[in-house]
Amino acid sequence: MENDLQSSSGSESEIDLREIFNIFWSEKVKILLITAVFAVSSVFYALSIPNEYRAEIMLTPAQGSSGGLSGALSQLGGLASLAGVNLQQGQSSQIEIAIHIMKSWGFIGDFVSKNGFGAEVTAAVDWNEEANQLIYNEELYDPQKKEWLTKEGAPSVFSLYLAFSGKSSVFEDKMTGLVTVSVDSFSPFLAKEWVDLYVTAINEHMQQREIAKVSRNIEYLQIQIDKTEIKEMQEVLYSIIEEQIKNKMLAEASPDYTFVGVSPSMLPQEKFTPKRAMICIWGTIVGGILSALFVLGRHFLRKID
Repeated sequence: MENDLQSSSGSESEIDLREIFNIFWSEKVKILLITAVFAVSSVFYALSIPNEYRAEIMLTPAQGSSGGLSGALSQLGGLASLAGVNLQQGQSSQIEIAIHIMKSWGFIGDFVSKNGFGAEVTAAVDWNEEANQLIYNEELYDPQKKEWLTKEGAPSVFSLYLAFSGKSSVFEDKMTGLVTVSVDSFSPFLAKEWVDLYVTAINEHMQQREIAKVSRNIEYLQIQIDKTEIKEMQEVLYSIIEEQIKNKMLAEASPDYTFVGVSPSMLPQEKFTPKRAMICIWGTIVGGILSALFVLGRHFLRKID
């Protein structure tokens, strides 16, 4: 009895597979036509997408940006914390802070606004290679008059943040400690320019941030010196101020305060996107699958009716 059931199920499965094969064979013309339509459409779609270029730069943490101060304060033991100054912030945390700042809304919006390429980021749609000029969406921006044509006028800081975030990437390799910064643009020249400006901006930001912090510490320590009459405590505070002044001088003299380039960014020679061959291949595959499902569904619906 059991053998009969197995043979019966096997024959039904064989019949089903044979029926499906017969359906595909009888509807092969339709399947080929639908697949061809998808293939041709994917080719036209792939050709309609403009090229984008990616500029990259690999960075390493700047050596000695805060190590000297931390070492000096550690030699002073707990006296620095006793004075109310806490500067035991390692280099690794500074790098993490810098990366988070680079991805933040305020920093990116301010960066794009200060450098004046909001139109290039939000309104550009292509690049004229011969003229080396961006092509803009003229419903949004008039490149001749350099005027925005929308009711809202120039894009908001949040819009600039969204646009540039979609074109940029900051990645830290936890194993090596190296940081890779990349920026995409329709123009390879702008991609390289933007990635260099991006790194310069974060170095300047972190430099000014450190200088402001050290200046506040010095002011606080001077107030504490005026308040105390204990000579030993005054000597400790003067020692801490001396280290603070050294750290401030080091920050002011270091343009590459947080990151140093392992190698300079290079002008992109080949497009990064789109992957036109993959678009055409996947378009053809999707067309073949949908056409097969279409003829199967149509056949079984007729059979049910």
